[in-house]
Amino acid sequence: MVELKALELSDRKQFIKDNQEAFNYGAMQEFGMRDDHFEEDDQIISRDTIEKSIDAGEAYRIMCDGKPVGGVVIRVCGEKGDLELLFVSPKVHSKGIGYAAWREIEKLHPEVTVWETVTPYFEKRNIHFYVNRCGFHIVEFFNSHHPDPNDPDAEMGELDDQFPEGMFRFEKKMK
Repeated sequence: MVELKALELSDRKQFIKDNQEAFNYGAMQEFGMRDDHFEEDDQIISRDTIEKSIDAGEAYRIMCDGKPVGGVVIRVCGEKGDLELLFVSPKVHSKGIGYAAWREIEKLHPEVTVWETVTPYFEKRNIHFYVNRCGFHIVEFFNSHHPDPNDPDAEMGELDDQFPEGMFRFEKKMK
């Protein structure tokens, strides 16, 4: 049984730690100990980045059988939804928890007609999940030849130091 529970202030610190652990796991799977994609202090995603997402959106704990196993942060504005963060503890990967959580998000916001998210080029697990499991489509590939127009550094011609290989942008149009 998977459900979403609104993030409580008392759980915020652990939520951030769990998010960092899950994101680091993906990078370590891909790059091993040679990973150099860290945003801050050996973290793929910084505390500041996660906190800004939480503060600007809706944060939920993914609960399975009453225990926290991941989290999600979304932003909804009218009929447009942004999946800012979605993570599942590596201890429970490949059990359908991420997909079940995604289905709960869709139920939570039936007014959304288009969902959007991004993931780094190297995150094969995420790409599989979004495309093959959740029904997203890759609609854009941000890279040195096609920078993200929403990235302030890209406007100045700077590449994303963290993910120079690029980022995929996904969309899911709801029926």
